[in-house]
Amino acid sequence: MNLSLLDWLTKDGKLLLTARMVRAFSYGFLSIVLAIYLKQIGFDDILIGVILSVTLLNSVFFTLFASFYADRFGRKKILVIYAVLMSIAGAIFLVTDNYIALIIAALIGTINVTGSETGAFLSLEQAILPQTVKKIQKRNTLFAFYNMGGTFAMSTGILLSGVPQLLQESGWSQIESFKPLFAAYIIAGLIVALLYIFLSKDIEVKNRINPKMSSIKQLSPKSRSIVAKLSGLFSLDSFAGGFVIQSIISFWFFTRFGIELTTISLIFAVAGVLTAFSYILATRIADKIGLINTMVFTHIPANILLILLAFAPTFPIALGLHLARMTLSQMDVPTRQSYIVAVVDENERTAAAGITNTSRNVTQAISPSIAGLVIQSLWLSAPFVIGGLLKITYDLGVYFNFRKVKPPEEK
Repeated sequence: MNLSLLDWLTKDGKLLLTARMVRAFSYGFLSIVLAIYLKQIGFDDILIGVILSVTLLNSVFFTLFASFYADRFGRKKILVIYAVLMSIAGAIFLVTDNYIALIIAALIGTINVTGSETGAFLSLEQAILPQTVKKIQKRNTLFAFYNMGGTFAMSTGILLSGVPQLLQESGWSQIESFKPLFAAYIIAGLIVALLYIFLSKDIEVKNRINPKMSSIKQLSPKSRSIVAKLSGLFSLDSFAGGFVIQSIISFWFFTRFGIELTTISLIFAVAGVLTAFSYILATRIADKIGLINTMVFTHIPANILLILLAFAPTFPIALGLHLARMTLSQMDVPTRQSYIVAVVDENERTAAAGITNTSRNVTQAISPSIAGLVIQSLWLSAPFVIGGLLKITYDLGVYFNFRKVKPPEEK
């Protein structure tokens, strides 16, 4: 993405877009290799599911902390701290394969295994981004670029997930061949921290009612009602998504069809490119039919494709279904993010984004462990069916609860 062309965006906005891309690049390769790496060092499916769940619990804690205190202590300070913790977590994975140590790394860092942004960075950046737009009409477009840039970067990072296989062919041991990727994750965290350091004071919240009051307490009764309903629905969607996070899908291709890591990385890279372009399409659709309609009418077909993927008899069919699904499945992301910050006041955005994202993280932290049990005791593809049916239920809930609650520009 050529940031110089974004003349409607402030310097802070461009720094945030860059930080998102660097972070997503590292999430790309880690989301593919982590479950496979844990399998290689001897962990069974249940223990792998536990570690994946713990990485999501980290998101819950740090997102909640940001929701309560970021506007009070300073958004910039919190972002820098989170980026440093990201590097520390990568360092632990680099130097040890001790199970307890890896659990600690998953708890203190921002190890992302979902294939999309779910961590503590998202809520803060989501609240800040509208303040970096010079023209309010560009808000939807900004969230599209924010997600598109991150997805392109993640797709590029995914290509690195084939590095362990290449190193093994050059004589490296199985375990050691994964270490360079953890080193790259450390570097990415440090770069993100440096970018945040250059953010200006303009990213901090304006027009605070009481600077000593946590941001969550400043939600109006109307906003509380909206946020509560959205949080309940998002928790269902995220619980369903936990059954089909990128690490599990990667594991499924690896186990079901014996696909090599280099091929898996290419599959997810292509899927990422398709997803990235879908964000811009989602923005254009939303300008015509509205944010809620775009969220729902693109998500339901994607979830039908997810269910069909479970029954794919051959790799080519599975590949086609997966790519078709990924072309549609994330079109609700920029529209959802834009909708949340549009239907609440400016000083409520951190709390609204934090609460709704926390609701997603809490339930998503549970389902990977359940998915591990389901895979081991029922059927390798069962998580796809469970996740797809639950997601369709979520879509219907969003439509019937919020089709009449419109952002200002749609009224």
